[in-house]
Amino acid sequence: MAVPLFDPASPLRPLRAEIDAAVTRVLDSERFVLGREVGAFEEEFAAHLGVQHAVGVANGTEAITIALRALGVGPGDEVVVPSFSFWASAEAIPPVGARPVFADVDPATYCVTVESVRAAITPRTKAIIAVHLFGNVAPVRELEEEFGLPVVEDAAQSAGSSGPDGSPGALGAIATFSFYPSKNLGAFGDGGAITTGDAALAERVRSLRFHGSRDKVSYQDVGYNSRLDELQAAILRVQLPHLDAWAAHRRAAGEWYAEELAGHDAVVLPQATPGARPAWHLYVIRHAAPDALAQHLQAHGIECRGYYRRPIDAQPAIAAAGWGRTTDLPGTDVAAAEHLAIPMSAAITRAQVAEVAAAVRAFAG
Repeated sequence: MAVPLFDPASPLRPLRAEIDAAVTRVLDSERFVLGREVGAFEEEFAAHLGVQHAVGVANGTEAITIALRALGVGPGDEVVVPSFSFWASAEAIPPVGARPVFADVDPATYCVTVESVRAAITPRTKAIIAVHLFGNVAPVRELEEEFGLPVVEDAAQSAGSSGPDGSPGALGAIATFSFYPSKNLGAFGDGGAITTGDAALAERVRSLRFHGSRDKVSYQDVGYNSRLDELQAAILRVQLPHLDAWAAHRRAAGEWYAEELAGHDAVVLPQATPGARPAWHLYVIRHAAPDALAQHLQAHGIECRGYYRRPIDAQPAIAAAGWGRTTDLPGTDVAAAEHLAIPMSAAITRAQVAEVAAAVRAFAG
């Protein structure tokens, strides 16, 4: 059978009537920017995560930039960020005038560790970005306790995950989410959110997302035009009550893969960080020949993908700025060279997992 890498459409089919009604409600309201739907979603999303404040913004990338601005990060500062991540995790740093400094990851979990961040810390470090990559949960509390610096959670891929200290989005000083359509909680276009337990930070974020103003009359900062729109908020409100069930299905699918691929030493499975219950946004295995494995899977109708073959620190824009790695990143290099995402979604079936696993086993011997 053909198995897609993502399947965002299937979980939404039973919700189509509710989504249509939500869209109609917004159209009838004739209020499309920062209206009732955004306010309601912000309250509901914050309650779901167990955090005091959620602020809707235009996308996950601007969410990181605004979060850093709210923390006071600016010119001359450094921000530690993993090199093995999506480009936006680092791309969002230079717009505030700061420099990204790259930390290694544990290739077993794809997350930073206290030790890897310690190697990247300098006297100029103003904040740490911890990415909950692929739905795993980075050690946010440990990082804050060890270094006494604010941690920005890049939670773009981890909606629905949980850790020993709570949910991503409620662990550090401030957190950012993306609602890109393929995410665990996806809009029908771009969207994002910033969450925090700090009322002063939340108020600063609300001002920055709206041109640096609180009242549309006085402008305290040069801010951003970065707002979650009413249509996307209404659609997200329909989906949010189903996020826990979708997350549970993703966790179960990860367990099915682990059972099907157990004992095959040539294939390295992703490991949850201690105490974490990942809602796998992507299920990413490692193999010494991932591109050959990908060709084999694709020949059998199975979609797969290597996401970050070239780490962020080796990207042309980083090299041009002179911001390359300042220390060895062996875990990053292993993860970049060997990773391969295989099918995962909130609708994947046990039969599809078995089909994928059988094809992987056939290649891996």
